[in-house]
Amino acid sequence: MTTEELKRDFESAHIKHVHFKSKLRSFLFGNGGAEGPLRDPEQCSLGQWIASRMRGAGAYAHLPEARQFDRQHVLIHREANRLMDLHLLGQSSEVSAGYVPLQVIADEMATLLQTMEARLRTQAH
Repeated sequence: MTTEELKRDFESAHIKHVHFKSKLRSFLFGNGGAEGPLRDPEQCSLGQWIASRMRGAGAYAHLPEARQFDRQHVLIHREANRLMDLHLLGQSSEVSAGYVPLQVIADEMATLLQTMEARLRTQAH
């Protein structure tokens, strides 16, 4: 994979990650939307990206950060489920307070993506 292809692939993953957060915020602010991809890490587009690239014989499965990223991805969905359940129970103040831990996980995921891309670019040279 060329460094340009790596860049595009990791940009794609980052966009999927941001899109997830956007869809979750939209749901939590009462705009609805499909719950499946928000609740299930295997249904969301980033989860599908992870399954094809970071597990088994995936191109990035050899990276130690890949397993950590996969775990963080499951964790962010667990937090999303908790917040969505609170929202559905009408507990909006708890939702607002509970968004901070989710954002911490999201930031860690973004950093892991950058770390993996940088490692792969270095290996490509």
